[in-house]
Amino acid sequence: MGSFSIWHWLIVLVIVMLVFGTKKLRNMGADLGGAVKGFKDGMKTPEAAEEPKEQIQSAAASPEKTVDVHAKDVNK
Repeated sequence: MGSFSIWHWLIVLVIVMLVFGTKKLRNMGADLGGAVKGFKDGMKTPEAAEEPKEQIQSAAASPEKTVDVHAKDVNK
């Protein structure tokens, strides 16, 4: 934390919250988390990225896990 004490950092945090507001800080945190997740997904090797797709396709192709549903028009 450098040469500042915990009290200095708490004062800075309060000032930042007063300037930006908690909602904007929460949105910025969510955006940052999404960017980090996207970066991690982009850094995966092509083999690792294709593996979950194959599992999804094989699960969708199995007749045991298929649900047969008939759509009904509720406006009649």
